[in-house]
Amino acid sequence: MGGAVNSKPPKEIILVDDDKYSLETLSKLLTEDGYKVVGCLNGKEALEKMKNKKYDIIITDLRMPEMGGIELLKNIKKINPEISVIIITAFGEVDTYLEAIDSGAFDYIHKPINYEGLLKLLETISNRK
Repeated sequence: MGGAVNSKPPKEIILVDDDKYSLETLSKLLTEDGYKVVGCLNGKEALEKMKNKKYDIIITDLRMPEMGGIELLKNIKKINPEISVIIITAFGEVDTYLEAIDSGAFDYIHKPINYEGLLKLLETISNRK
């Protein structure tokens, strides 16, 4: 962690996780590193936020009640096919990984999150745009 000084405006991220502690912890870390983060406890809330504003990146948990990460990914891509979506999971299922990538996920990472690795991934996404 260390928040690089950057002349570009901060990237805006929607972070989706039904685990409130995980959501708050990762939101705090990303905010400290210069990202603007909007936290959502479910996919429906994230989709509502996307109706009113353009975001750069979505980070979502895979397994959530009502709407899982893959379903959320597919809905996000209908709204904004260009947005980068990262799926986070505690479960390393090959079928789910392939479905996520085939559905347009930028990447699929495992919990516990390697935070430095996530920052590098976000930097890669930011440099593509």
